[in-house]
Formats: sequence, C-alpha cells, structure tokens
Amino acid sequence: MRVLLTDGSGLTSRQVATRLSISGHVVEVLTPDPLALTRFTRHVRRTHRVPPYGADPFAWLEAALGVYKAGHFDVLFPTQEQVAVLARSEDRLRSLGVATAVPSFDALVRVQDKLAAFATLGALDIPQPRAAVLTTPDELTRWESVPAFVKTPIGTATTGVRFVTEQAELSTLASVWGDAGVFSDGGVLVQSPVEGQLIMVQSVFFEGRMVASHANLRVREGVSGSASHKEGVDLPDVREHLTLLGGRLGWHGALSADAILTDRGPLYIDINPRLVEPGNAWQAGVDLVGALLEVALGRSPVVQPPARAGVATHQLLLAVLGAAQHRQTRKAVSAELVSAALHRATYRDSFEELTPMRRDLRTVVPVAAASLATLTRPATWRWFSSGAVANYALTPQAWRSIVAGLPR
Repeated sequence: MRVLLTDGSGLTSRQVATRLSISGHVVEVLTPDPLALTRFTRHVRRTHRVPPYGADPFAWLEAALGVYKAGHFDVLFPTQEQVAVLARSEDRLRSLGVATAVPSFDALVRVQDKLAAFATLGALDIPQPRAAVLTTPDELTRWESVPAFVKTPIGTATTGVRFVTEQAELSTLASVWGDAGVFSDGGVLVQSPVEGQLIMVQSVFFEGRMVASHANLRVREGVSGSASHKEGVDLPDVREHLTLLGGRLGWHGALSADAILTDRGPLYIDINPRLVEPGNAWQAGVDLVGALLEVALGRSPVVQPPARAGVATHQLLLAVLGAAQHRQTRKAVSAELVSAALHRATYRDSFEELTPMRRDLRTVVPVAAASLATLTRPATWRWFSSGAVANYALTPQAWRSIVAGLPR
C-alpha cells in the first residue's frame, strides 16, 4: 500500500514511517524542510516539498492533494497538526476519494484550542489542575496565584506556554500578549502547577469507539520538554477518561493527551487531536499506527488489549540535545553517548524508538550531526530543536482561517 504522511519533520512522523515501512507499506512524506528527520531513513522512499503548514494551511492542503493525486496514494496519513485543515475539508476529501482518518470538525473544535479543551474536560468532569480563563490583559495582571502556567489558545509548548514565578512577570506577559492580540482569541488559560510525573497518552477511535490506547511515563526529560526516556504503564483510570472523552465527541481517528500523575490520580493538562509518538506503545504490544491505518481505510479495527507495563524506550537524539541544553557542557553530552553505547543507566533494557539503526545506516546522520555539533559547542542544541516544530505547528492566524473555512 502507498501511504503519504502529512508531515516529515516531527518525531511522530519518523516513528510512524518506520512502523509502516516494516509492515510492508511504501511510505512517502510531505515536508517544507530539505533536512527533515524522515529524510534520513531507508523507511521513507521519497519526500515531497510543500509550503509550511502553519503559514497557510490551505496552500499546504492544495499542495498535499496535488502530491496525493499525482502519486496514486492509497492513504493520506495524518501525523501532525495538519489534521485540523483535513477535518475542515472532510467533505472535499471524500469527494476526491482521499482516504484519511480525521474527526468531524465539530468534534475537533471542542479540543483543538486550550480554552475549548478546558471547557470540554470540565463538562465531562475529567480531572484537571486548578485553572481559569482570563479574557483581558488586566485580569492577567491582577492574577495573584503564582507560580502558574499561562497558555495561549493555540501554540506549542515552546511558543504558547509560559511558566511564571513572580507577579511582575504576569504584568510583562499581559502587556506583550495584549499588544500581540492574543486575548482576541478568547483569552488565556492560567493553570496551577501540580506535583507528579508527566504521562503521555495515545488512543485511536473508530466512530466514537476506542480501539487502541497506551500510556507511558516520561522518565527523563529531553530537549525543550520532550521525553527522551519513557516507560509504559497500565492506567485503567486513564483509559476510562479517554474512552469517555472520545465517546462523547464521537471521535474518529487519533486522540492524545498529556497529564500529571499525582497521588490523587491523573490531572489532564493538554489534549492533542492527533497521534503522538507511538514507538513505546509498539514495543509494549499496542499497534496504534496499524489501528489508525485501518480507520483511514474505513475499516473497524479489532479492539486491542492493554499493553505490557514496564517497557522502556528512549530517543537518543533528544537525550543528547537535552544534555546540551540542561547541563550545557561537552562532558554531559559525552557522558550521554557513553551510557547509550554501553547500554547502562537509563539505557539498560531500553529500546530506541526514534532512530533505530538496525539495517538503516542513514538514521545515524541526525544523531551523529547533533552529537558532533554539541560536543563542539553545546549551545548548538537550539539549531536542531527550533526548526522542526515551525514546519508543522498551527499558528493562531492559521487556526482562524481554518475556522472561517477560507484561505488566508
């Protein structure tokens, strides 16, 4: 089967490409980046240049449909935030015979931005940290409970989330975001921090019925808040929460969440209407990629049993860049590489989920490049981590145009 991935830059895309290729499918990807992560693997046959998604989602869509038609693909597989414009264009995709897996746009709107997700989770009594929506810069300036996370409706962890520890920071942030027009999108979400471990949850639904799910702990933080090391966990409460959410929304496709696992149970801090890094799930016995492919083809997948708990995975590229970011020394980068080479510490009995090198020598390139650069100058971690997200991230302006249903 010929499968076209909507993104070639992100971690999820790289993991999905590996899984689909090993399953016997021909994989090609869409990307504006000639140095996209998926270029450096034998599991991707070809990359196709398209406009950056966040700048103009409808221009991206036209280019994507052109590639899909010309390449006679069987499936357009959503791996990043392109799911938003695909959901908005669902009728058109159906009329063109494009096979994909996206929720209805009405369902997506209820979780796509952080304010909507906060309201949706609250209506379903799904637990969250203490939070409030502040609709004006003055309200944010007067907010008295710090420390706090302040989040824009649309934005990534690096562009749309600020952690403030002092009252004066709120005033500065209110001024900057006020001038930028952030409050015109309904306000900002202010969320109290909570103690506990971050858990990453992934699931796949077919017409409101959960058919596969998995959860893993972030054992170690990599670059820019990513998870360089994970451990699969069996959390029945989390499955129940996601089952409730997806069922009430009539969800169709992939649905992911981040939560903090506290002594009182999980508290949800983010919802992603897409698949997120399925590698740990695969190693633990849950095939999220295969399930989503079946959904894209219009088939109702067999419900998969829970994964094996305790399965450890890592992403060496993120660990190397994280060592450079957090400890800022060549010695830290070198120690990370030695631990990985000797399979010790957090690498013991752990599987590489992002860039597995078995029979795939090209996958060495990004890891080697990041290692050499950060061993020479640790500050170069910024170059490696800044570009990928910009290639696929949804911007507030792009989201407004998608909601309006019109090209910008």
